[in-house]
Formats: sequence, structure tokens, C-alpha cells
Amino acid sequence: MELLASSPPLFIFLTILLGLMTGSFLNVVIHRLPLMMEREWRRQCAELSGQSLPENDQPPLNLWRPRSRCPHCGHLIRAIENIPLLSYALQGGRCTHCQATISIQYPLVEAVSGLLAGIVAWKFGFGWPAAAALVFTWVLLAASVIDFRHQLLPDDLTLPLLWLGLGIALFGLFADLPSAVIGAMAGYLSLWLVYQFFRLLTGKEGMGFGDFKLLGALGAWTGWQYLITIVILSSLAGALFGLILILFRKQDRQVPMPFGPFLAAAGWIALLWGEPINTAYLRWLGG
Repeated sequence: MELLASSPPLFIFLTILLGLMTGSFLNVVIHRLPLMMEREWRRQCAELSGQSLPENDQPPLNLWRPRSRCPHCGHLIRAIENIPLLSYALQGGRCTHCQATISIQYPLVEAVSGLLAGIVAWKFGFGWPAAAALVFTWVLLAASVIDFRHQLLPDDLTLPLLWLGLGIALFGLFADLPSAVIGAMAGYLSLWLVYQFFRLLTGKEGMGFGDFKLLGALGAWTGWQYLITIVILSSLAGALFGLILILFRKQDRQVPMPFGPFLAAAGWIALLWGEPINTAYLRWLGG
């Protein structure tokens, strides 16, 4: 412990390695959690309709079982084939058994996880703030990719993140408890009110309830003081991304676009650099 505290480069290097390995697990979460939720929804619908689902029609599925397999041929992925980044490069991005292409998502998530972990380690140094910020980072990364792929922000990620943020506020790592509680309330209610107002005007739903919960969780971690920064940054990034899709990919304006990844990115930036951003913004307003 003393060695990591006294040697920032070593701490950053080891944290990057931890981030790469965690990224491999995040890929499992990203792939399986929506499937687990779909199974649960089907079970609940069957119960409500009085139907019975066959118990043995599908194998057990959770984040730990069964072991990872190639989705094309069912080849059991060995440990040597699951080394972050390295295995993908050595295999040429293909399954060793059937030669089917492996999605670029897997090395990308691993690389981003390692990169963001390294930035967190550099920013906070060895200690509890870095440990908490790493958990914050990895949950946001998994939630962002799931929302990007499925337009879904699972409660299994957003709600634990919210409660963890409130729990950490007891120790004042990033925000004091009153600021965290107000941040959680204001974050959720602000988007909820926007949703209700938009639905009243247009008769359409402008966003999902997962976005409310995610902003509430971000408010719990950063405090209410950074909510405006998060909303402005996420809105600008979302608008720019949407404009790029419309101009260059000719995407229909009516096609919904997930907002969660932009909220998550803005919340992560606010946790790390919210204070200087707020200070610069206030200086700009004051002339």
C-alpha cells in the first residue's frame, strides 16, 4: 500500500491493468444484463396472464454462469482467449474455432475502461476517492453501452449507483450529504418535469425513465452544484452527435437517440473537473 501511495506512476499503471481486466467483465454485463432483464419481464408477464413458462427451456443465465462462448459456434472461450486486448489482436479479431468476426465492441470497451481508469488514478492518486471513482466510472461505462445498443438504462445499474453515491456522501468524498440528497432529488425531478412538459405539448415521450434515475445518481455523486454543468454538457454533446448523424448518415430525425451515454460522460467529467468548469463558467457570466 505504501509503495502504491508513494509511486504514482506504478499506481496508474496497475490501475490501467485493472481497468483492462474490468473491461472484459463489463462486456459480460453489457451482453447478459439485457437478456436477463428480458427473461425476467417474460416471467412476470406470464405470471400476470396466468400462464406458465417451461422451467427447463433455457439454461441458467446470470453474470457468472454459463461460461462465455462464441455466439456463432458455441465454442467455449478459454482463459488464454480472454486476455484483454491481447487475445483480440493475436486472434485477428476472429473466433479461433469458427473464424467468425468478433465484435469490435469487446476490445473497445476494454481499452476505454483501462484508459478511463488510468485517468482516474492520475487525477485522484492512491486512496478512497480513486477507488470510489473507479466504480463510478465502470458502472457508467456499462450503462452507456447498454443504452447505446438497446436504448435501455437498467435499474440494476442506475439505482445501486444512486444509493452508493448517497452512501459515499456520508464520508464527504465528493459531496457532503445534504448536497448529495438535494442533487439526487433535483436530478431526477428536473428531467421528470421536462418529460412531463414535453409529453403535454407533443403527446410523445421525449426520454425514458432511466435517464431520470441516471441524472439522480449523478447528482448524488457530484452534489446539486454540478447538475447544471452536467445537463449543459450532455445536451451540447447530444445535439452535436445528433446533428452529425443527420448530416452525414442521413438518419431520420424521428428515430430516437439514447441520451444516457451523454449524461454519463458529462457526469464523469463533472466528478473529475466539475469545480474548475463551474469556476470558469461563473467567471464568464460575470464578465
